[in-house]
Amino acid sequence: MCEKTKKSEFKVKGEELLKKVKEIIHEGNVRKIIIKNEDGKTYLEIPVTIGVVGVLLAPVWAAIGALAAVASKFKIEIIKKEEEKEAEKE
Repeated sequence: MCEKTKKSEFKVKGEELLKKVKEIIHEGNVRKIIIKNEDGKTYLEIPVTIGVVGVLLAPVWAAIGALAAVASKFKIEIIKKEEEKEAEKE
């Protein structure tokens, strides 16, 4: 099996930022979340691993909450891992 990555991007308002990031993490298969302002400047990059939960993410939630307070619009770039299955043999 070969590992591929897939990028997707969401635009959210400041007050929706933390909620959306939590939703993305709970979906699974996420390798990294990048939070940018509407001009594309990166504010925060969050590497996400399977073992990172709860208490370890508390400082991240605080940082995201602080970002949401200072700006009104954000782009969230998500990098997910995709596994390519080997073609079935005939």
